[in-house]
Amino acid sequence: MSRQVFLYDPPDRFVAGTVGLPGRRTFFLQAIAGARVTSVALEKTQVAALAERMDELLDEVVRRSGGNAAVPAVTPSEISDTEPLETPVEEEFRVGTMALAWDGDEERMIVEAQALVELDAESEEDLAEAEERLLQDEENGPPMLRVRLTGAQARAFAKRALDVVNAGRPPCPLCSLPLDPEGHVCPRQNGYRRGA
Repeated sequence: MSRQVFLYDPPDRFVAGTVGLPGRRTFFLQAIAGARVTSVALEKTQVAALAERMDELLDEVVRRSGGNAAVPAVTPSEISDTEPLETPVEEEFRVGTMALAWDGDEERMIVEAQALVELDAESEEDLAEAEERLLQDEENGPPMLRVRLTGAQARAFAKRALDVVNAGRPPCPLCSLPLDPEGHVCPRQNGYRRGA
């Protein structure tokens, strides 16, 4: 079976979003071009890492170009996207490996999200070899979402993704763990509650 690559060059829309209530949210990347929609599930930490690295890479592109690259310093307000995910959200695959690159010739950010694959290996060498084979663009690799974005689209994606990550449950002021609506047992209070 040949590798399925969901290519969006360029997408009409590329966003991170969630389905569910805070504390039980499922995170998705969603790419849209015309009537075609691809949604892939991933972890909250993956969304945060992708957005942070994307901002860092864009800042580096601006720095190296001396400010001449077609990359805005902040998200242009006219392309800011706060709309919900396109529904129905149908998961194509769960993301395992992600990659970012900058195409300097076309001034495009390339985002790749590859499906999670379980590897059977008997030694560290076998595992490293199997991982290297997966990362190569082979005919029989796992499904992949590949999106090419302008600098402005990438800035807008990163801002929204960080906003989505931070829109979850508020942190406990003592231990920084998320507060649940049902209650919170704070390890710093060792279960003790003071009287009023």
